[in-house]
Amino acid sequence: MKHVKLITDSAGDINKDLCGKFTRVPLAIRVGDREFVDDEELDLKELLRAMKESTEAPKTASPSPWDFLREYTGEDCVFVVTISSQLSGSYANAVLAAEMARKKKLTRFVHVFDSKNATVGQTLVTLKVLELIEEKRAETEIVEEVNDYIENLNTYGFLESIDNLVKSGRVSKMMARLGSALNIRLVFGRSPEGTIDLVEKVRGTKRAMQKLVDLIAETGSNLEKKICGIAHINCFEKAQQLYDKIRERFNFKDVIIFDGSGITTVYGNEGGLVIAF
Repeated sequence: MKHVKLITDSAGDINKDLCGKFTRVPLAIRVGDREFVDDEELDLKELLRAMKESTEAPKTASPSPWDFLREYTGEDCVFVVTISSQLSGSYANAVLAAEMARKKKLTRFVHVFDSKNATVGQTLVTLKVLELIEEKRAETEIVEEVNDYIENLNTYGFLESIDNLVKSGRVSKMMARLGSALNIRLVFGRSPEGTIDLVEKVRGTKRAMQKLVDLIAETGSNLEKKICGIAHINCFEKAQQLYDKIRERFNFKDVIIFDGSGITTVYGNEGGLVIAF
């Protein structure tokens, strides 16, 4: 296989070890009259501050087909990983760009993966593609093995704050006040189709973290062959505590902490944690 380029949109999370290993095409974030670009220059603390001060729910915009097409042009072989097609138009735009690239013969091969995920789940899909590229696997092998990986990937997380859900009208102010009084945390998971579904409501952060650990025990298998990813939104200490709990109880091949992207920050809000395995 000749030169291979790996591309992902910015909905996946990263850390310093991943810098330069693949190309990220950024989504845009609008908070009130301010626009943020979800790239390496994004100030996450400023984004959090802007969201807290705004009375409106933040909005996001996927990369255009032309944003993707620019990255495909002139490449021999391109693999792309996007956020779930059920959550954003990013996948559809990446596919449209791929069709344009093939028609105009701007690249020899391009394949777009619908990660059916977001946040750290999408990151693990991207790392799986990278692993197979480095092993110099054939293009068809990569497609088949990554699709199988996506189907068997588990992603869970919890929200420390539901402010953005209230601002968007998805949760009533009355329910929010009740949840705050009872110290409720919403635990969610991704569905096989790639949507985000409520798993359980628990009281308190400690119980929410313990629920994530318990979900690994309930739904995980062959953990010694897998990586567990942890994404945090401006709460590294909590992520480290969760890391220690997971390391103590399970024998994953590796456990890696990632910083939440701008898109993860928008939907997870400050204090949120996500795991994938």
